[in-house]
Amino acid sequence: MIAEITHKSEKYKIDLAKPLDISIAIDVSKESVNAWYIDDPKITPVVAENWVGSVEKGAVVNFNTINFNPHSHITHTECVGHITKKVHSVNEHLNNFFFLAEVISIYPKKLENGDFVITKEQLEKVLKDKKIEAIIIRTLPNISDKKQRRYSNTNPPYLLEEGAIYLKEKNIKHLLIDLPSVDKEKDEGKLLAHNAFWNTGNKKNNESEIRFEATITEFIYVDNSIEDGAYFLNLMIAPFENDATPSKPVLYKIK
Repeated sequence: MIAEITHKSEKYKIDLAKPLDISIAIDVSKESVNAWYIDDPKITPVVAENWVGSVEKGAVVNFNTINFNPHSHITHTECVGHITKKVHSVNEHLNNFFFLAEVISIYPKKLENGDFVITKEQLEKVLKDKKIEAIIIRTLPNISDKKQRRYSNTNPPYLLEEGAIYLKEKNIKHLLIDLPSVDKEKDEGKLLAHNAFWNTGNKKNNESEIRFEATITEFIYVDNSIEDGAYFLNLMIAPFENDATPSKPVLYKIK
């Protein structure tokens, strides 16, 4: 099904029958992705007296309770409420869900201290003068075990503050990355990339300067079959009034 989209006076065609899902699901039947030092998610039938919410165990419906943390267990989208004293809701601030996006692949650069990082220079080299609203960053090497990787205490790659500032200055509103965080795992609470991207790093900023409409989506997985280049992004979120919520970003190749 071919759809024609007019975006900022330009016309594009996408095939709605060929979605490219870049989310990671919770699957308790196997080892799933995990970060931030907490236990794995649980999906269990409700038990009430002699009744168990499982068709296999005699109920007429499956009736499960799910225990998870969006930041630790699943692809999730967060807003500035993730780092502010007042817990702003991503469900409140994300009001549009379809964006012109660019998929890029980057080998993180190794620093002298052993950290692997994404730099401003790397981003500039691939984005150049592209006018986009969202960026999808695939780190290399890209192997499928990212969907089951245990990230706690591994010091994964991260985005340097200079890179986040660059993306903000390009007015990119939605940053998606295949890592547990855009920031260093243990950074003494500085959260340099988060603060830079949402424009909350300067304590003199008033609330009107904060990028409430901007989002960060972490724990995506971009399959190697998806080429770098321009796409339309459908950023679907679950309706939680929380700083972060599980999300299902889906790409559509521009024809």
